[in-house]
Amino acid sequence: MRVLRRVFGYDSFRGDQQEIIEHLVSGGDALVLMPTGGGKSLCYQIPALVREGVGVVVSPLIALMQDQVDALRALGVRAGFLNSTQDLDERRLVEAEFLAGELDLLYLAPERLRSEATLRLLERGTVALFAIDEAHCVAQWGHDFRPDYLALSELHERWPAVPRIALTATATEATHAEIASRLKLQDARHFVASFDRPNIQYRLVAKDDPKRQLLRLLTAEHAGDAGIVYCLSRSSVEKTAQFLVQNGIEALPYHAGLDAATRAAHQSRFLREDGLVMVATIAFGMGIDKPDVRFVAHLDLPKSVEGYYQETGRAGRDGLPSTAWLAYGLQDVVQQRKMIDTSEGDDAHRRRLTAHLDAMLALCETVECRRARLLAYFGQQGPSECGNCDTCLTPPQAWDGTVAAQKLLSAVVRLKRERNQKFGAGQIIDILLGRKTAKVIQFDHDALSVFGIGGELREGEWRGVVRQLLAQRLLAVEGDYGTLVLTDASAEVLKGEHKVMLRREPERAARTDKADKADRAEKAARRAAVPVELPEEAVPVFELLRAWRAATAREQGVPAYVIFHDATLRQIATERPATLAELGTVSGVGENKLAKYGQQILDALSA
Repeated sequence: MRVLRRVFGYDSFRGDQQEIIEHLVSGGDALVLMPTGGGKSLCYQIPALVREGVGVVVSPLIALMQDQVDALRALGVRAGFLNSTQDLDERRLVEAEFLAGELDLLYLAPERLRSEATLRLLERGTVALFAIDEAHCVAQWGHDFRPDYLALSELHERWPAVPRIALTATATEATHAEIASRLKLQDARHFVASFDRPNIQYRLVAKDDPKRQLLRLLTAEHAGDAGIVYCLSRSSVEKTAQFLVQNGIEALPYHAGLDAATRAAHQSRFLREDGLVMVATIAFGMGIDKPDVRFVAHLDLPKSVEGYYQETGRAGRDGLPSTAWLAYGLQDVVQQRKMIDTSEGDDAHRRRLTAHLDAMLALCETVECRRARLLAYFGQQGPSECGNCDTCLTPPQAWDGTVAAQKLLSAVVRLKRERNQKFGAGQIIDILLGRKTAKVIQFDHDALSVFGIGGELREGEWRGVVRQLLAQRLLAVEGDYGTLVLTDASAEVLKGEHKVMLRREPERAARTDKADKADRAEKAARRAAVPVELPEEAVPVFELLRAWRAATAREQGVPAYVIFHDATLRQIATERPATLAELGTVSGVGENKLAKYGQQILDALSA
C-alpha cells in the first residue's frame, strides 16, 4: 500500500489487485484476466518494485515500449527496454543497467527471448519476476495470435524459482484454458475479474450511409474528443480519414499498407496530441495506453466478440463516460461469410471462424441488454438491464417474422426451381416489392408468383430480414457475388414448423439538413462548454491545466497522459489545492510527480 501511494499516487487498490500483488510478491505464479483499464500493469509493477531484482515484462508492443518506459520514469521508476528499434550502444547501456541492478523493470519483445544471448544476459542478472502481457497472443484461435509467445513456456524450466504472471484483457473460457496450457500455468492461481466496463455505452446501429452516421456521432457527441474508428480494409481507412478531414475533424489513417515511419509518426501524434481521431484497421490499438479515448467506432462488423471487446475496451481507460459505436449491415454479413468460405485452413478452422461470427451476429441482433449478452459470452453474469446500452435506453421490439421469412425464402426457391437462377439480396427484395427494374424485366422476374408479395415492408426492413435470417443460419450466401441460397434449416420455416422472431428495424425519421446541423451544433457546443462530470466553475481551471500539461509534454517529448491523466486534472480543478500537502492527496499524484510538477501546478492555480 505504501508503494501504491508513494509511487503511483493512489490510496486504494481495485478489485483483486492487492491479492494478486501479495501472491506474486510471495513467489506464486498467476494468470490474470482483467479488462482494459482495470489496472493490470500495477499487478506486476508493484511486485517488481518490492521483490529483489528486475521485473522482466514480455510485451509484443515494440512501438509503445518507449512510451511505457517514459510513463514509469515519470513516476520515478527505473525502467528500460530492449528491442529492435535500438542501436548497439543503446542496447549495451540498458544491458549494463540490468546487470548492475539499476533497473526496476525491463521490457522485452517475445522474440528476444528466443535469442540465446538474451537468455544468458538474464541469467547473469537477478530476475524478480516474469510478466507476460497480452497473454491471449499465445492462443492459436484467440485474438492477435503471435507464434513467438509459444516459446514462453520455457521460462519456468530455465528459472523455476522466479514467479510468472500472465495477463490479458479478454479471454473466453476456451482461450483461458489454452493460455494456461500453453504457458504451463495450470497450477498457478487464476484471477478472473469482471469484464464489465460500466462507463462504456454500447450502441449498434443499422448502416445508412455509415460515414455520414459517424460524422453525426462525432460532431453531436464527441466534438474535440480523441477516438478510434475501425474499418475492415485499407481503402476504407483512407477514404474515411479523408472524409473526416474534409468535414473539419482532425483525423489520421493507420494500416499495414503505410510505411513503418508513417505508422510510427501517426501513432505518436495520436498518443501525444489531444482530440485526434485515428482511423485504422485492427493493426492499430493493442496496448494503446491512452486514457482519454472517448469513443471507439466500428464502420464494419468485427470478426468476433473477442475482437470487438478488445477494440472497444480502448475507450474510457480513465473510467469516464465513453462510447462504443458500431454500424453494420447486410453486406457486412455477406462479406464475412464469404471470407470464411474462402479462408485458408481446414474445415475445423472454418467452423471456429463461423462460431466467432455467429456470436458477433447474436450480439448485433439481440433485443436484450448488449452488456448482459457481452458478459455472458465471457462466462460472466451481469444485470439483465444495464441502463447504458442502446437496447436498454431505447428498447427494440421483437416481432413474429415467420411469414416475411417464408416469403423471402420462397422467392429464393422460385428463382432456383423455375429459372435455375441465384441472385443476391437486392434483386430478391426488388421482386418482393414488385419493382419493375431493368434487371427484373430482363430476367422476366415480374412473372414469378412471388412478384410484389412483400409490399407490407419497406426496403430497409427487408434488408433487415435478410440480415437476420443469415445471422440465424436460416439463409446462406455463396459464391463471389453473394447469392442467397437455402440452408438445411430453411425447410422447417417454409413448412411452418419453425417460428422466426426478428428484431424490428427502427424508423428513420426524416430531417432537414438545416435542422440536423442545428441540432448537432447545439449538442457539440453544450458538450464543449461543460466537460463530463466537471462543475461549471472548474471548467476554465481544467482547460488551464490541460494547456500547461500539453506544453510540458511537448517540452519533454512524451504523451500528455504521462504527465497526468485527465481524471487527475479534473480533481485538481475541482478541489483547487493551495499547498503541496493538499496537492499530494489528489489521486494520481505520487511523490515523484509532486516534487517535479507540484509547484508549477500551484503557480498555475494562483495565476
